[in-house]
Amino acid sequence: MAEKLGGSSYSYSLPTSQQVQANPHLGSAKIAGAFEGVQYKIDNRDSNTMLYMQLQPRYEMLTKPGTLVSMEAGVQVKGKMNFTFKKLFTGGEMTFAHFYGPGEVVVAPVTWGDVAQISMDGSTPWRYGKHAFLACTPGIQMTTKAQSFGKMLFSGNGLFVGEAHGTGILFVHGMGAVIARELQPGEQWIVNNDHLVAWNCKYSMERIQAGGVVSMLQTDEGVVCRCTGPGTVYIQSRSPQHLIGWINNNLATGG
Repeated sequence: MAEKLGGSSYSYSLPTSQQVQANPHLGSAKIAGAFEGVQYKIDNRDSNTMLYMQLQPRYEMLTKPGTLVSMEAGVQVKGKMNFTFKKLFTGGEMTFAHFYGPGEVVVAPVTWGDVAQISMDGSTPWRYGKHAFLACTPGIQMTTKAQSFGKMLFSGNGLFVGEAHGTGILFVHGMGAVIARELQPGEQWIVNNDHLVAWNCKYSMERIQAGGVVSMLQTDEGVVCRCTGPGTVYIQSRSPQHLIGWINNNLATGG
């Protein structure tokens, strides 16, 4: 079956339960797939990424509020309040934009960068940075996850990070390119905390200084995340915090 999606025609099949996951190491290549009642395409991955979603009748997609670019006239949209006392105290997302087919919906991150899709089979929860969520299929439940006190001290994500459970597709975004690293059991990988997007493995926050990594509050050097496999870690090639610092420095100096 061929469908015109995002201004270009491509062929797809519509599985009822099969999850389609593209290779996360494709760089700037277009990604296309399908899950239940939605066909999706991630395009313009040169840093101006857009997520195109073709919804079947009555099928629902949840997105971050404020990310809508365009949609067909037949699509219905509602903003529902997903409110709990836990979210009140943690500052988690309280609202989602709900889109109902039939029709095409186009969303994009609020900053330039990339989008990655994560196929979830219900066996493993995924954690993500507090600003990384973009969209998901209705079988994904979004909650907040408390970190330990030590992780709170080191983490730029604060005391709570987002956590996704369930079966379906989770779309996350990051600044610059988003790439994935798959870790084998026991394999460790160290990521600058500002570059974390999403992960489903064990992790600990540590300080880094010249000569190695130390888990002590005795240095002003950078904060890193020590990830331990098995699992997958998605990272972003640019740091939002560093960009903010660069902008502030140039505004201050007028350069």
